[in-house]
Amino acid sequence: MPNVEPTYLNLEYIFNKILEFFRSIFGSGSGGGSSSTSSTVDSLKILLFVLVVFFLFIIAYCFVRMLEIRAKEKKHLEHEIEEYMHKQAEREKKLWAKGEGPKNEKWESVLQHLFSQNHGDWKLAIIEADSMLEGLMDYLGVPGENLGEKLKNADKEKFRNISSAWEVHIVRNRIAHEGSEFELSQHEAKRLIALYEQIFREFGYLEI
Repeated sequence: MPNVEPTYLNLEYIFNKILEFFRSIFGSGSGGGSSSTSSTVDSLKILLFVLVVFFLFIIAYCFVRMLEIRAKEKKHLEHEIEEYMHKQAEREKKLWAKGEGPKNEKWESVLQHLFSQNHGDWKLAIIEADSMLEGLMDYLGVPGENLGEKLKNADKEKFRNISSAWEVHIVRNRIAHEGSEFELSQHEAKRLIALYEQIFREFGYLEI
């Protein structure tokens, strides 16, 4: 029978080459035969096990670092929101002390609901603020049968905070559709109201 030239598609040939490679690394010793092959295979298994453990460690490390980074970002965002709300509360107190409270009665109602101890009032603050947002769209002359359509028709170049408007409006819809099943913390309500205020102040709507 003629000899068959080994090819790179021959799995046995490839495996033998791998074994030869690891023999050159670990050494085949003076012995030969099956004991040498068995020793090489065992060494290969150990190496593969070490590599698997190493890569699993790398993956676990990256995952933990990702969680740490997200936690830091969340903490930083919470700190910024708390600082903003603190400054806003101090500013409002000074205005009230001078008898110059918010000119916009609807916005004053929103803030009263927001700082209430009643959980349901926090959702009501979002709903009222969203109603004000629709009033702003009407004031700007944006067409549409509802706020969703008006946001779609808004001029993206003039409405710089359009993404924030969509975010708060989506939350408002969830409150309306899910009712008591929708959970809303006061901290999250403050963050959303801060987004509404940013939109309103962009157009000077709170002074109207």
